Amino acid sequence: MRRPITMPHRAPYRARAALAAGTALLAVAACGVGADPVLHPELSEKDVTISFAWWGAGARTQATMEAIELFEADHPNITVEAVYSDWNGYWDRMATATAAGDMADVVQFDQLYLSSYAERGALLDLSTVDNILDPSDLPDAVLDSGRVGDTLYAVPTGATTNGVAVNTTLFERYGVDLPDTDTWTWEDLEEASVALGQASGGEVSGVSPFGVDAFTLTVWARQHGAQLFDSDGQLALPTDVLAGYWQRVLDLIDSGAAPGVARISEKIGLPLDQTSLVTGETAMAFIPAGQFSSYRAAAPDFDFTLVNWPADAQTPEGFQYLKPSMYWAGASTSSHPAEAALLIDFLTNDVRVAELFGLDRGEPGNPAFREAVQPTLDAGGQEALAFTEAMSGEVGDTPPITPNGASDIEVILTRYYQQVIFGETSPEEAAESFLGELGDSIRAAG
Repeated sequence: MRRPITMPHRAPYRARAALAAGTALLAVAACGVGADPVLHPELSEKDVTISFAWWGAGARTQATMEAIELFEADHPNITVEAVYSDWNGYWDRMATATAAGDMADVVQFDQLYLSSYAERGALLDLSTVDNILDPSDLPDAVLDSGRVGDTLYAVPTGATTNGVAVNTTLFERYGVDLPDTDTWTWEDLEEASVALGQASGGEVSGVSPFGVDAFTLTVWARQHGAQLFDSDGQLALPTDVLAGYWQRVLDLIDSGAAPGVARISEKIGLPLDQTSLVTGETAMAFIPAGQFSSYRAAAPDFDFTLVNWPADAQTPEGFQYLKPSMYWAGASTSSHPAEAALLIDFLTNDVRVAELFGLDRGEPGNPAFREAVQPTLDAGGQEALAFTEAMSGEVGDTPPITPNGASDIEVILTRYYQQVIFGETSPEEAAESFLGELGDSIRAAG
């Protein structure tokens, strides 16, 4: 196996700037980057080297390298070159490599960028390699999230809902009762958060507010009978729903339920192990359920539970949905699409991979993976899996994926969010500006 290539970590703002520049570069240079795909390519009997790129920290990288070793042992003529970095550095490099026609043969992908790269011809049409890759064990509702239009470009590793992680240790330490989270409302969450802040003498805040990620914004929109995008890839989010999302943050700050503006701002973009939930500075946070075990592992001195979002009487059912954790995809420029497909098939169907990865890439979409993983999980992993399984009976339809031109949605969200919490603009003005900017970007890409 070749020596792995690592990418350096970067400061959050520098990385966001690089991401925006890289995405712009891709938009200009990556149209039609792939050759016409070969239908049903055959595996080579000669020695072949393919590259495999992913983002993630040390534990993920170690598990992935072990999976590569298993794959290479099964296929001695295939060498897998590993390329990995942190989240921000990954997309910066991806944009540059794709524009140069040098995307890795197999890539870990995210829903934010799937449509953008697929519509520019950068991703392998997986129907052309269905003689090698068989993802049929995944439920249709999960697998279909890897389609752009009617074409399958990526295989989801799994899917997860969004929940509220609660540090029960802090509630017990300060003698504050946690509301009944099966029936709690937004008022209940705020009251409990304020009570915890007061009981701790200001040492702990009740909740870390949302405001900068598309996952929570989507769930918030669905709680209000709306969605971010329509099936045609156009913006569908009403201005007042987005303004309400940020107004909720201001209300939590003003009441003392959430930390102050300076503390919130300095935590934006930090790694998981530096978040306020892990350090014990706040007792609750909105997180993807698939990350619950990672939060628990990063904060072993605390006990946590994972619960559904608060809701009010008018909240429609089915506001939760199964969001793809991440995907496996292939490059349309790959010189070895058959071998790339074989690696994706291995990552999708070989239960040894499930035993290595656990829940690191989300709750597995393949039922055989879930069965293999469950006995190996700690208490946090068991709870995360049980939560998603419980929510699977309550979720609504999966919303349309992020369209081409909207991949920078979280970068733009963060910018306007900071303007709102620092009082530079109102939630209503920020919502109008955000929707105008993102809408222009989508139209320009179309």
